Amino acid sequence: MEYDREKPVSVSSSQPPLFATEQECLFREVIQLLEDNQIRFAVSGAFALHEYTGIWRDTKDLDLFLPAEEAAHALRVLQRANLETEIADPVWLAKAWREGFFVDLITGMSNAVVRVDSSWIQRALRTQILDGVSVCVLQPEELIASKIFVTRRERFDAADICHIIYGTRGKLDWRRLLRLLGEHWQMLLWHLVLYHYVYPADTEAVPDGVWEELLQRFKIELAHPNKALEFRGSLIDEKMFAIDVLEWGKRDILEEQRKTAKPILHGPAEAA
Repeated sequence: MEYDREKPVSVSSSQPPLFATEQECLFREVIQLLEDNQIRFAVSGAFALHEYTGIWRDTKDLDLFLPAEEAAHALRVLQRANLETEIADPVWLAKAWREGFFVDLITGMSNAVVRVDSSWIQRALRTQILDGVSVCVLQPEELIASKIFVTRRERFDAADICHIIYGTRGKLDWRRLLRLLGEHWQMLLWHLVLYHYVYPADTEAVPDGVWEELLQRFKIELAHPNKALEFRGSLIDEKMFAIDVLEWGKRDILEEQRKTAKPILHGPAEAA
């Protein structure tokens, strides 16, 4: 089944998409099913982006973030409701669908650097989507963390991150965001430099203390490079940096990282 066809990138807009009746019904049904079965999850994707930026994005999918240990239960619940299901990637992604409309169950990012845990759901904001549906939506810190490694040639979420910072006026828990990214803090610095370029008159959205800390870290890294960690390009884009691993003998850190992830399931989901 094909569900990943390339399509033209839509122009950012505040105009809400027109959801097909079947699509909205599916989204409402899935949210209700998971909540009735006490499955911990939070909405991300287009709905979360709109919550913090006012930007609407036409979407065929409903993105639901949940801890890996919840995913098998969620799939069984959706199977009992006669939805088709598939584990697209046991490291981070399962799908459920009906009549060409999809729900993505996401437990982290494909490179396994960023992973959803229970704190993501505990911190989520209860709000309304779809004309009155009350649901938990990711907080902006987790939303940024979930997008920080979406850096492929075919999809690059840096504009979303800039818009989240701009839309929240930087009223973020920056310590939380730094904890979520851990040793990958350079990725945040990279996006903050881009934000500064895009919004040069709104630099106060990023606190001085954040700049000072990240730039000091970077200065130390330049003075004392980590010789043991020679290559991380495949965490950014495994296709564009494939030559480094396949022909130049660089460490396959992407595969190493993915092996550490807790899989959604060890095999096909079975209906209860």
